[in-house]
Parts: sequence; structure tokens; C-alpha cells
Amino acid sequence: MTPTRHRLILWLQTIALAHLLGGLLLSWAGSTALFDGYLLSLEQAFWGRAAPSAGHSQQVWWMALFGATLQGYALYMLALVRLADRYRSSAAWAWLMAGLLLWAPQDIAISLQAGMWSHLAVDSLALLVLLPPLFWLYRHDRRASTV
Repeated sequence: MTPTRHRLILWLQTIALAHLLGGLLLSWAGSTALFDGYLLSLEQAFWGRAAPSAGHSQQVWWMALFGATLQGYALYMLALVRLADRYRSSAAWAWLMAGLLLWAPQDIAISLQAGMWSHLAVDSLALLVLLPPLFWLYRHDRRASTV
């Protein structure tokens, strides 16, 4: 394994684990002060001010559900990275890129419709740190499989 390939795979595994931990945090710490600022920005986007108690509770509930979804995504990502690494599967790298390219434009568009510009920054950062390594691994493993 080339040093670059090894580093990129470790990078992707680290990001997948960060998604898992982030998902756990969203699911189980959404009602703590840690997320007060983010929840307030969501509430202001939809209510124009802080939401009533029931609205706030609903936002925390949605965030917990998203956290659980993110945990599942993280496990799938870890599995695909592991399989792509083990079998040098350019197809697995392509599927990971396809998933990102399906998710990001929709997430950005839906977020911007609600005035949530912070999601544009987070989604752009995700694309910036994930797509280049995935593309490199795709090309590297594709080349290796044709030789």
C-alpha cells in the first residue's frame, strides 16, 4: 500500500468515526446548552424569534432523529471504506462520491430556502475534505485494477 493511499484511508476512517460520534452527540446531547446557539438559529429561521417550548422540543426531537441517521451513515461509510481498502474497489469509492454528490446539493438548496447559510459552509467543507481523497483513491485503485 502506498503511503498516500494509507493516509487517505485513515483520513476517511477518521471522518466516518467523527460522523458516528457527532451523530451520538446530536441524538443524546441535543437538549443541552451545547446546541443552544444552533437551535436558536433554526428557530429564528422558521419562527423569526425563539420558538415556543413545543417548537423547541420538536427541533430537539428532529435533531435527535437526524443524529441516529448520521450514526447509520457513519457505519455504512466505515464499511465501504473498509471494503474498498481491502479489495481495492474503485466502485466503492465511486459510490461514496455519488452519495456525497446526491446529498450535498439538496442539503444546500433546502437549507438556503430556510435561510440556514451555516449549512452551506458545513456542506462545502464536507465536500472539500471528502471528494478529493475519494477521487484520488478511485483513480488509484482503478488504475491498479487495470494493470
